[in-house]
Amino acid sequence: MPSNQTEITISAKPRGFHLITNDIERALPSLNGNGLLHVFIKHTSASLTINENADPTVRQDFESHFNNSVPENAPYYRHTLEGPDDMPAHLKASLLGSSVTIPLTNGQLNMGTWQGVYLCEHRDHGGRRTLVLTVVG
Repeated sequence: MPSNQTEITISAKPRGFHLITNDIERALPSLNGNGLLHVFIKHTSASLTINENADPTVRQDFESHFNNSVPENAPYYRHTLEGPDDMPAHLKASLLGSSVTIPLTNGQLNMGTWQGVYLCEHRDHGGRRTLVLTVVG
């Protein structure tokens, strides 16, 4: 089965949930046919997920929920040398995951009308993020 792989760099984003579907689509080669796109983030304090792409308050609510669920400065954290946002960032990244897989149909991402790919930046100043895009099929 044929495959194609490329890496892209997403510019530094502030802490929060950011739509990157267009960045991914721009980086893909001209595609025909059907297959799968696997997107992997090469970082431990940021993550990927797929969710609502229309109403920006959904992304704000995600940020609020995760900050409440995984607080900074928890007294039981031992990994604290990189700042109060670092250990919670690792936990949030583990909860959401480091990859998403999207079906490709007729060379296009086959997602729901209101779905988009989020880069979930869990650090206050996370820096650029590198993604590996692998197309199979």
